[in-house]
Amino acid sequence: MKNKITSKAKEMFLKLGFKSITMDDIACEMCISKKTIYKYFANKELLIEESVQIIQKEVHEIIDQIIAHNYNAIEENFVIRRLFGDMFKSSETSPIYQLKKHYPGVYNSALKFQTEECERCFKQNIEKGIAQGLYRKEINIEVYVKLYYFLIFSINENTRSEREAFALEMEALEYHTRAMATEKGIVELEKNLLNPII
Repeated sequence: MKNKITSKAKEMFLKLGFKSITMDDIACEMCISKKTIYKYFANKELLIEESVQIIQKEVHEIIDQIIAHNYNAIEENFVIRRLFGDMFKSSETSPIYQLKKHYPGVYNSALKFQTEECERCFKQNIEKGIAQGLYRKEINIEVYVKLYYFLIFSINENTRSEREAFALEMEALEYHTRAMATEKGIVELEKNLLNPII
């Protein structure tokens, strides 16, 4: 039952927001009593924390699956961006913005894992792009990882609208790629830019 509650809560939080969904809403949606939820979760914040952990785990499993498909480095970033566009398209407010504003405790505990995982993915992508001749060999990988990470997270932490955050992330991805790309990489970037992400 605990897993069912967490799964339903996660789905509702992503669709309608962490703040607006109440324990009553979840109980009603599942046709169970609120008391049943409180049997497993003493308060809403604990339920949010567990839901966020599951979301993070799922996101990174999907990213690893995309990486395993062996796209080139630039295409890989666009495929991942499409994933996020699809995953959060029903959210009006950016989930990261909501967490930071309304549940800073949960946000801070999730941030360490998120930072490590994102930086690992960004680093792997840059190394792959250099090996493929899409990114310049002389770039400082650690610096580019940090810059891109801060750019993406600044957008998500400070942009309320999920649609606006996604549009800004796409601009950031193009900016980040152009800063690193070789001539061959620019050709690949332009090809991916012609395939719009809705």
